[in-house]
Amino acid sequence: MTQAADGGGGAEGCAEQAVIARYRLTGDGFGEPGDRAAVRAAQSLLREAIEGAGAGEFDGNEFGGGEVTLFAYGPDADVLFAVMEPAVRGLPLRPAQVVLRYGSAADPFVAERLVQL
Repeated sequence: MTQAADGGGGAEGCAEQAVIARYRLTGDGFGEPGDRAAVRAAQSLLREAIEGAGAGEFDGNEFGGGEVTLFAYGPDADVLFAVMEPAVRGLPLRPAQVVLRYGSAADPFVAERLVQL
């Protein structure tokens, strides 16, 4: 299984790569209203930057357990992160980290790079 479930994976059919950003929220649940507003603003910037650069797609978020995770996918995780970096660094929630995944989540041996924000 080398392509994303949606048929993505770039022009050559290579494995879909990902950039996954995780942030700690205020409290243990879904964060404070200000946290959620900051995430919504960052998502708008991310969607615009990623689509504008043709680097992939912003796929949304997951809130819970005092964290929010943002997901983006494209054919090249390094290019995707370069486009996303200003917005992910600009989100004031901390601690935070970004994982660049260089292949399919189904591959247990896929290379990853961790970036602390």
